[in-house]
Amino acid sequence: MKIGIIICSRYQTCDGGKCFRAVNNREGAFRRYSKDEPLEVVVFTSCGGCPGGNIEITAANGAKKYGAEAIHLATGLLAGYPPCKYLSTHIKFLKEQTGLPVIVGTHPMPTNYITMHKKVGDWSKHHLELMEKFDLLHPEETVKYDSTRPDYVSILQKEVK
Repeated sequence: MKIGIIICSRYQTCDGGKCFRAVNNREGAFRRYSKDEPLEVVVFTSCGGCPGGNIEITAANGAKKYGAEAIHLATGLLAGYPPCKYLSTHIKFLKEQTGLPVIVGTHPMPTNYITMHKKVGDWSKHHLELMEKFDLLHPEETVKYDSTRPDYVSILQKEVK
């Protein structure tokens, strides 16, 4: 299975560590893929900044050119502050332009993000429904992606072994 990942441009310097970790562990939105099935990231790019100018280029060129069979909009589009206000438009456009499945999310939503966004109240019902639909809220996984945990490094080291 070949996939493309589009991240929010606010995080254009993101190293992709949580996304690639989730790909390898089949966590978060990658739970949908069997661990027995090879999963290859063929496109990793940003949206290009609001309102998402790189979405069209990525859909037309990158995704098709490199054989993507699905496109993931990274968890950062939901986890960022504020969440991406163009998310619904991006989903609709990508589906129409490519005919590929569009999955909202990559890695599980870190627990500290969930806590803060609930306090701020900036996640709409639609955002929460997307997180649930695309497997971003499993408590046993979200806690492993919470970088504010004191034992975060030891969790990563155990996964590497």
